[in-house]
Amino acid sequence: MADLKMPEINYVIVAGNLTKDPVFRQTTNSTPVVNFSIASNRKYKDSSNQWQEDVCYVGIVAWNKLAESCRDRLKKGSAVLVDGELQSRSWKSDDGHNRSIVEIKARRIQFLNKRERMAEGTNGTAADYVVAEEESVDYTEDSFDKFLSNEESDLIK
Repeated sequence: MADLKMPEINYVIVAGNLTKDPVFRQTTNSTPVVNFSIASNRKYKDSSNQWQEDVCYVGIVAWNKLAESCRDRLKKGSAVLVDGELQSRSWKSDDGHNRSIVEIKARRIQFLNKRERMAEGTNGTAADYVVAEEESVDYTEDSFDKFLSNEESDLIK
């Protein structure tokens, strides 16, 4: 039997709500990074035909301009749609145990909540804010896509 060559695809899309406020920090070389987790709900009917809900908690990490945008726009409860890739990392905890995590490295994040902005010619009181449309942030310059060949890029589109 011929060798089977599997494409190497690592692509994830998930939607949910932030479980806590995002944590923003900068690396030692001043690269912005933000971490947050979302709860993604799945509704289904059980064997007795009753609706049930299952919750999956997913960790998200975003870098550079995307991290700054998340810092400025997101808070606990914000609804987002995240497009990215799975990544794993390991570290040694303060108590000496080895820890590891699998999370999504965000490539694009769509903010699903309406955004408030100050109406023109106002002085910034609560009544002066209006709701703007949903906004999608796509910082492809922060993506690993620029390192892919055309053939590899076609596999993930």
